[in-house]
Amino acid sequence: MSSNMPKVAVVILNWNGEKLLETFLPSVMASTYPNSEIWIADNASSDNSEKVAQQYENLHWLQLDKNYGFTGGYNRALKQIKADYFVLLNSDVAVEPDWIEPIISLMETDKSIGACQPKILAYKQKTHFEYAGASGGYLDIYGFPFCRGRIFDTCEEDNGQYESVESVFWASGAAMFVRASLYNNMEGLDEAYFAHMEEIDFCWRIKRAGYKVMVCPESVVYHLGGATLSKANPKKTYLNFRNNLILLFKNVPSVYLFTRFPIRILLDTVAAYRALFSGDFNTFKAIFKAHIYFMFNIFSILKRRKKANKQVNNNTIGKVNNDGWMRLSLVYRYFLKKQNKFSLLPNSSCDV
Repeated sequence: MSSNMPKVAVVILNWNGEKLLETFLPSVMASTYPNSEIWIADNASSDNSEKVAQQYENLHWLQLDKNYGFTGGYNRALKQIKADYFVLLNSDVAVEPDWIEPIISLMETDKSIGACQPKILAYKQKTHFEYAGASGGYLDIYGFPFCRGRIFDTCEEDNGQYESVESVFWASGAAMFVRASLYNNMEGLDEAYFAHMEEIDFCWRIKRAGYKVMVCPESVVYHLGGATLSKANPKKTYLNFRNNLILLFKNVPSVYLFTRFPIRILLDTVAAYRALFSGDFNTFKAIFKAHIYFMFNIFSILKRRKKANKQVNNNTIGKVNNDGWMRLSLVYRYFLKKQNKFSLLPNSSCDV
């Protein structure tokens, strides 16, 4: 172990993931970064996950007393782990042996980089980018997330077109590197999300404090995706729409709150009725439920907005970083202009 190298803790949150650990853990354990620890933080699994972990002498097991979800599980686990960098890694991700080194090297060269992700390819189709992160995350003016290599459900083939290191808007929670001190100072992930969009919220908060979020495609991982909830699952649809509304309302600057947010509500309504008229009642119902939740919890979300503002103010290192928050409507570009590749989109970040 090289004591002069930053200590990296790779933390895999697990809940009844016995089969996933059997498949994906071997590649993680083969990581070549010298000063690293691999942890399994277990959300009170009832399967044989721990027996799988016991096969590895240098693997650390951290047992939680119940299932706290993605956000609560990580927050509780990372409070008990000491390192310079945390890596939040999904249990359904395979990695290249040297996947840690390029990102740590990048983050060590610039202390204003708060978080970073590798290039994420699809485990079952390694020639293509994976939905949850691809080659860096972006946001449109109405809060719709997309990626360099993935717009809505269209994932591009990886032909080396997105190999540059870039300052982006969000890093995928499937494989997110973050400075441990920053994670702790910002009070980690917002547990009200439970799952989905929580990493975008975290990245937005640290960018508001002046930090950068980067993608480093020299590091490559392969994500199975949908291991917990498939994209077609109504619960996932509900969480995505609900959490996206919370994300936007919680973080968008006040100057945009009463202009862009109503348009986002309208776009969601259009999406709901589009699903209904195509016979997809489950999606219609999920979007409707998401909006009902938002309306009945508006005051608690306002409190979270105030709390986020305090977290940002207490950790500010400079000017707000809006790299990757694109001055465009993704719905218009994708559905009407048929621009289904990131390279076809105009590149202009918001200035507020």
